[in-house]
Amino acid sequence: ALFYGGLVRSKNMLSVLMQVMVVFSLICVLWAVYGYSLAFGGEGLIIGNLDRVFLMGINADSLADTFTDGVKIPEYIFVAFQATFAGITCALIVGSFAERMKFSAVLLFCAIWFTFSYLPIAHMVWGVGGYLLDKGALDFAGGTVVHINAAMAGLVGAYMVGKRIGYGKEAMAPHSLTLTMVGASLLWVGWFGFNAGSNLEANGGAGLAFINTLFATAAAVLAWCIGEALGKGKASMLGAASGAVAGLVAITPACGSVGPMGGIIIGLVSGFVCLWGVNGLKKMLGADDSLDVFGIHGIGGIIGAILVGVFAAPGLGGTGGDDFSIGSQVLIQAEGVLITMVWSSVVAF
Repeated sequence: ALFYGGLVRSKNMLSVLMQVMVVFSLICVLWAVYGYSLAFGGEGLIIGNLDRVFLMGINADSLADTFTDGVKIPEYIFVAFQATFAGITCALIVGSFAERMKFSAVLLFCAIWFTFSYLPIAHMVWGVGGYLLDKGALDFAGGTVVHINAAMAGLVGAYMVGKRIGYGKEAMAPHSLTLTMVGASLLWVGWFGFNAGSNLEANGGAGLAFINTLFATAAAVLAWCIGEALGKGKASMLGAASGAVAGLVAITPACGSVGPMGGIIIGLVSGFVCLWGVNGLKKMLGADDSLDVFGIHGIGGIIGAILVGVFAAPGLGGTGGDDFSIGSQVLIQAEGVLITMVWSSVVAF
């Protein structure tokens, strides 16, 4: 909310803060009512079932599986942890059509999109029996489920609602880069829980996700600043903040599967490519993506989702097994990216 709030014009700051807060709250409630059940219930190929609606059958003694046989965690913790993923995904979309959409329309759009896009993608990637999970797609903490998913919805939304009045004709500079930098810094700190927490256990896997989140983000900040300096003559504070978010996004699907050096390379690539995404690509697309959700979250998510198929290789420091094939894994990753992009776009439209 602070990151977005600082990026919009002052007259729209409270509106954006309100939208992010209420959208997050709405999705958390919907998650408890039916979202968790459809995302993680049953063993369907595309969607779960309704066995856990209203969290039926779950109590303080219920346990959820982790990645280690015999190690379980309280299911309430897993439900709440995954609720935050769903909530923040929908809140991300707000940035694409900020400053020009009615509050009620934002809530309705997010509720419908959450139901028909977020939940199926989450189940396919993370749910037992899910299509992409069974194919072997790697997405440790949400590159496809969260970032590409939200970015495509935001891009379609930006096309559908049209451009802001005066877009391209008058300055629409961020009103408070201080708030934006504070928001980016809080995101970086919070992302350690987002990524390392996805390991579901306090062990070496969580440590790997933690260190990758640190190094990849730092590399992306440097890459973005270098790219800005080469292209515009100097780096900017907004660029550093944007680079940090780009790095966080890109390492999200890969943080538990690649080694630290692989993470740094992913961060460097995301910093340079996302800089192009919010400048050159944005002009090519012609959409008024207000806060560059697609340029950062979409492009960053795609980079991370594809490159994890490369750097998860054990020969490159990754956690892949002896039979790991870079070519085969990259194809699986690309399939996951394409399914997410098409599914989210169709639902958003």
